[in-house]
Amino acid sequence: MIASYLKTSARNLRRNKLFSFINVLGLAISMSVGLLLIAFVLDLRSYDRFHQHGQRIYRITNVLTTSHEQSRLRSGDKFATTSIKTGKLIRQKVTGIEEVTIMRNDFSQDARIGDRILPIKGLWAEPSLFRIFTFPMLEGNPNTALKHPYSIVLTQTTAKKLFGNQSALGKVIRFDTLDYQVTGVMKDVPFFSHLRFEALVSLATAGQLNKNNDNFEKWTSMSSNYVYLLLPENADIASIQSQLDALAKEENRVEANTQIQLELLPLYKIVVGESLRRSEGGPGSVGPHMPTVVLWILGGLALVVILSACFNYTNLSMARAMRRFKEVGLRKAIGADRSQVWQQFLVEAILISLVALLLSCFFFLALRPQLISLAPEMQRTVKLELTPSMIIAFIVFSVTVGIIAGLMPALFFARVSAIHALRNSSSVKLFNYVILRRALVVIQYTFTLIFITTTAIGYVQYKNILTFDLGFNTANILNIHMQGNKPDALLKELSQMPEVTALSRSLITTSVGNAWGGFIKYKDSRDSALVMTNHVDENYLSLHEYKLLAGGNFRTRPTTADGIREIIVNQQVLKRFNIAANDPRKAIGEVITFSNPQGLRRPMTIVGVIKDFHYGKVDNLIGPVVFLFWTPQDPAIINARIQSKDLLATRARIESVWKKIDRVHPFRAKFYDEEIEEAYSEYSAMIKIIGFLSLLAISIASMGLFGMVVFTTETRLKEISIRKVMGASAGSLIYLLSRGFLLQLSIATLIALPVTYLFFENVVLTHFPYHTPVQMAELFVGLLAVLLIAFMLIGSQTMKAAKRNPAKVLQSE
Repeated sequence: MIASYLKTSARNLRRNKLFSFINVLGLAISMSVGLLLIAFVLDLRSYDRFHQHGQRIYRITNVLTTSHEQSRLRSGDKFATTSIKTGKLIRQKVTGIEEVTIMRNDFSQDARIGDRILPIKGLWAEPSLFRIFTFPMLEGNPNTALKHPYSIVLTQTTAKKLFGNQSALGKVIRFDTLDYQVTGVMKDVPFFSHLRFEALVSLATAGQLNKNNDNFEKWTSMSSNYVYLLLPENADIASIQSQLDALAKEENRVEANTQIQLELLPLYKIVVGESLRRSEGGPGSVGPHMPTVVLWILGGLALVVILSACFNYTNLSMARAMRRFKEVGLRKAIGADRSQVWQQFLVEAILISLVALLLSCFFFLALRPQLISLAPEMQRTVKLELTPSMIIAFIVFSVTVGIIAGLMPALFFARVSAIHALRNSSSVKLFNYVILRRALVVIQYTFTLIFITTTAIGYVQYKNILTFDLGFNTANILNIHMQGNKPDALLKELSQMPEVTALSRSLITTSVGNAWGGFIKYKDSRDSALVMTNHVDENYLSLHEYKLLAGGNFRTRPTTADGIREIIVNQQVLKRFNIAANDPRKAIGEVITFSNPQGLRRPMTIVGVIKDFHYGKVDNLIGPVVFLFWTPQDPAIINARIQSKDLLATRARIESVWKKIDRVHPFRAKFYDEEIEEAYSEYSAMIKIIGFLSLLAISIASMGLFGMVVFTTETRLKEISIRKVMGASAGSLIYLLSRGFLLQLSIATLIALPVTYLFFENVVLTHFPYHTPVQMAELFVGLLAVLLIAFMLIGSQTMKAAKRNPAKVLQSE
């Protein structure tokens, strides 16, 4: 029976080549999107599955509640990081836990082996890490390798880079002025691991290096620290959580303004799950992360495109109903029951879907590198390589699409009476199905218009973000990361280049998502607020053209952090503490107390007030910001303003100078405007994805419209010929055939445009306090494109029919 179904289906596909082509191509295009999404999700679901005890591993997350007004840390913010003290207290006081490990992710130094230097990035870790995670050791004892200070475990690739084919075990590596002994070599970290490192350094070493830092193991010092737990089989999660709550309650008693709640996060929800933060304000996870809502959005968009192709199949199948009624009637007359009829049409739809799968696989292979290259983070997150499980998922997906596409036509034909079908197919009641077909067209074009309009609005908003007035100048400024080098030598070389017109030094690059914070107090010692900071030199303000409202630049040039006594603030600082009644001139000379996690705490005199500017991204409200003086103890970024007709050539010259100063580290420099563009790369990637889906949606909808127009033209060919004989013009014929489609497009427009406008104004753009209003042109650009394509399709087929000789068409009448 199945063979009969397949043979009949193949015969029907050959007989209706145009409609089969439209269905196969439409399904293939839409299914390629589904294949990409399936591959993407399967890759994300592969993370950390290689750990033997993965289902029992949890990470501790912090939920922070702060009483600081206007703080960039909102109450209820969740952090992936926690404190070292948290890990030690859990180990001492919480029962029902099999193992605890603490790690830090801020190890980044240059390894020196004789005359060779190699940058190494890794984690500070404890021996218990190897008892929780499955990282096989090739050399050394995992139980003792990270026990003592100044011990280091290398990955296989890192060991080979440093020591070649020699055994690394027992060798000595110098970092800065200290010698570290290699106590182990482990297998390379798998690609699908959220923990990524080149080396593991004993956490005891970090304790030795920070023994004079009182903040290192403080309860609220969450920066860069992670705590993981291994729970026993059938662990009582509720009991452990209640113990964590009690532990946090006890520690929070001594904190006046900050309260921390501890929560358990399963290992498998780290990469795909809720977005978390670090205390510095950056992304929370140590490795890749994808919010669940993004997957739901992408899945919804892909589903819309796939349903659009399924609608095409349904519409074309039901439009051709008259031609297949006799086939159905004959089948029922010779004994076929209703189930056999709908099985035949369902098999036909599945067969078309499987044929489309073969074509969609070629589309998948062509689109895969394009998707991976959309954003730099994407290349570090997924591979999208074909695996046996992925191929099985593709086949299951294809069969599912076939069932969805063929279900409605199958049920429709199964209900046809054999007597009515054989005697007079026009007697079959089609009215309800005509309404259904028209409704499907309206739905299809509604989503198509939403796609196109969303792309247009999103692109305009994205461009406005890139050109937004940040409050300072970024044009032709090259930011060069010194990567641990002292900036003096490079500054001297750059100052001799005629293309470099100004130079300055800073700790970070602002307005691209970087953050460095501290707390300030004014007259009330109980009232403090978090402020964002940057350490800059005396040339920074003039180079970036910040607007000074009162006062001036730094008057002293301290060489150590202990000597800093001056501070430059923005207007928001004055408003937050009502300093000098918010008068910038009167605020000069006022004293505030500044403190930061690095141990700096002292009174500072306000020497300048600058106009508010965007320290963070433009989706953040402007908050309090202060500038401190840059000292040689700080990491450095050189800001070079370049005046040249060929900026890339000048950048290449600077790179050649860099290689003379540092032959180890690659040249890390980007123009400010490039960094801003990269800071919003996720928006660019999303717009590209939605734009691509818009193109697919309009292509699929146009193919469906083309098939419907061809069918309508063929079925009304005699009517067109009679009207032409009676004197009808080509324009009137086009109107006759297009008015039904235009009515459906009008209904889709009345639904799509208001929905898109309200969605952006009330949902999307509420997250961007400085956005520009949606313009009418952005709303109607998609409609004009759809109307133009519709007129071209309808007009071409109508003109083709109108040019046919009426005598030949009507000679059979």
